Amino acid sequence: MAKTKKTTVLLERRKFRVRKKVSGTPERPRLRVNRTLHHIYAQVIDDTTGNTLLSESSVALKIDGGNVAGAKAVGKSLGEKAKEKSIECVCFDRGGRLYHGRVKALAEAAREAGLKF
Repeated sequence: MAKTKKTTVLLERRKFRVRKKVSGTPERPRLRVNRTLHHIYAQVIDDTTGNTLLSESSVALKIDGGNVAGAKAVGKSLGEKAKEKSIECVCFDRGGRLYHGRVKALAEAAREAGLKF
C-alpha cells in the first residue's frame, strides 16, 4: 500500500471514529473543521436537519489559511458570525485531524470570540 493511500485510509478511520460520537443538534450544532495544504474551512452544522447554519473559510476571507495566523482569523470571524446568529454552544468536530497547529488555533480563536465547546 502506498504511503499516501495509507495516510488517507487512516484519516478516514479517525474521522469515522470522531463522527460516531459527535453530532449537532439545533441547541448545540457541530463545528466542523477541514484543512487542506493551503486553506482552512469551518462550518456550523445542524445534523438533525442536515443544514449548514454558517460557514467561514480562508478562501472567503481572501487570506492564506496554510498557517496558524490564517486559522486564527477564520476562527475569530466564525465566532463573531455565530454570535450574530445567537449560537453560543457548539460541539467540536476536528474531522480526524489532531487537535494541534491550525485546528487548535481555529478552535481557540473561536472560543475567544465567544463560542463555548
